Amino acid sequence: MSEAKINPYLLLAIGVISVSISAIIVKFSAAPAGVLAFYRLFFTVLLMTPFFLLHYVKELKLITVKDWGLCLLAGGFLAFHFILWFESLNYTSVASSTVLVTLQPLFAFMGAYLFFGEKLTGKSVVSAILAVSGSFVISWGDFKISGTALWGDLLALVACALVTGYLLFGQTIRKRLSLMTYTYIVYAMSAAVLFIYSVVKGDSFYPYAGEEWVYFLLLAVIPTLLGHTLFNWSLKWLSTSTISMAILFEPVGAAILAYWLLSEKILLTQVIGAGIILLGVTIFLMEERKLKKAVKELRKVEGRSGVPL
Repeated sequence: MSEAKINPYLLLAIGVISVSISAIIVKFSAAPAGVLAFYRLFFTVLLMTPFFLLHYVKELKLITVKDWGLCLLAGGFLAFHFILWFESLNYTSVASSTVLVTLQPLFAFMGAYLFFGEKLTGKSVVSAILAVSGSFVISWGDFKISGTALWGDLLALVACALVTGYLLFGQTIRKRLSLMTYTYIVYAMSAAVLFIYSVVKGDSFYPYAGEEWVYFLLLAVIPTLLGHTLFNWSLKWLSTSTISMAILFEPVGAAILAYWLLSEKILLTQVIGAGIILLGVTIFLMEERKLKKAVKELRKVEGRSGVPL
């Protein structure tokens, strides 16, 4: 494999900073959560459309009726993930909300166990206990401040579970479609769900002040297109575990930006809880990497011997 022309770690760091900005933009915006999420995905799809039509539209023939249904479910879960996460930022701090959303790998682990029968390991269980303990520490600190902060924490946790559902629904389809095609379809369906939700709720799509439209566009360009595109590009040069570990720094970046731009205080309980959560998720990711490596080695031995192990 040829070497990357640009240091992949540098671009990975830019990707983490990009996604860290998401919560800050949401805090600045006065638009309802559903409308804000709709425009984030609407502008993302709009910007992706020319590239999709030029290079990927032929893949639509590979999609079955069942796949369309799964894409719709994934889009719905993603839509309500954004709604609840954006709403959580109206009640709790950027630090608490983004840290709790980083529990996603643990939710994915539980989903894989419940729906796909993946085995539990001792370290996986320990990592889950640590992460849940960390979330309790954060919630306890927020509860002492106000009940509304605790409500925001709960919304962030549910939002985290929803984004895990989005990923689980999509994992079978992703084996047959390119990332671009799958993402384009799910983002479009998610935008449609958000549009219907906002109409039913009675939220207005216009008029908004000029700075609001800037926030809508920034959410599409910086955390969605730039941030996630850099993560996907990095996969060619760096391991999935490395990228997953780097994403854990999102709440750190978000908390620093919130302290600097929004004058949000960082509580001791948030620091301790975040540290416990990050430790738990780190243990989980390291164990996952170890298991994948072991499976890969077994397959190599099986291939050489010709005897199933």
